[in-house]
Amino acid sequence: MPRAVLTDRAVIAVSGADAEGFLQGLVTNDMRECRDGRALYTALLTPQGKVLFDFLVVKDGAGFLLDCAASRADEFLKRLGFYRLRAKVEFAPRQDLKVAAIWNEKDASGFADPRLPALGRRMIGTELPAPDATLADYHAHRILLGVPDSADLPPDTTFALDAGFEELQGVSFTKGCFIGQEVTARMKHRAAARRRILIAEGNAPLPAPGAALVAQQQEIGALLGAQGSRGLALVRLDRLADAETSRSPVTAGSTSVTLRKPDWLRM
Repeated sequence: MPRAVLTDRAVIAVSGADAEGFLQGLVTNDMRECRDGRALYTALLTPQGKVLFDFLVVKDGAGFLLDCAASRADEFLKRLGFYRLRAKVEFAPRQDLKVAAIWNEKDASGFADPRLPALGRRMIGTELPAPDATLADYHAHRILLGVPDSADLPPDTTFALDAGFEELQGVSFTKGCFIGQEVTARMKHRAAARRRILIAEGNAPLPAPGAALVAQQQEIGALLGAQGSRGLALVRLDRLADAETSRSPVTAGSTSVTLRKPDWLRM
């Protein structure tokens, strides 16, 4: 019954009379669904539809708590402030709050991870149950499921739909406008996603993130995060199909790599 404190996550509080409306106009998901203990997975995109910040949102009284990457929390705060203008909304880092993940157990603490049932539940609080697993254990579990994390989505590099936001319940196509909505909707209706995040399994520990995946002497993608010999990769689907048709091996440096689709991914 693993339980891990996610030391690579931070919490930002959003409060004020306009908190919901402010977020509603910015992020990919429908903030009206963030009710009755239900969390949302969502993102702030560039106008071109690429992910700047991905995060989880949970209701906190009259406001919200944003569960985001700790390494980019300060930058995220600045970006939120940039969009505030005259809205009655305040942002504050909540350094007193920690984030934990609980998976493979029936514990009903916290809230369900909205991305995928197999990810289990999430907790935010000042006092968390003692962990019996490590941060590395959590990321190994997440990678096995093929679910990308913030570290796998460098800012302004990946379209939301390429990163699985539709399948991971991270985007609403009925809520109305948000930043990057036009591009995201066009990709949806044209089925135009050319890249997808796949599970990469090597015959040895995988190289560092950013290493090229090569088949038939051409780059077909790049590695994202990894735990040992298993990780995630952003892959060009057309080039992967060509490699599979010709039965050409895929390599990352000197490591042979097998690519497979996560069970939840539609492609």
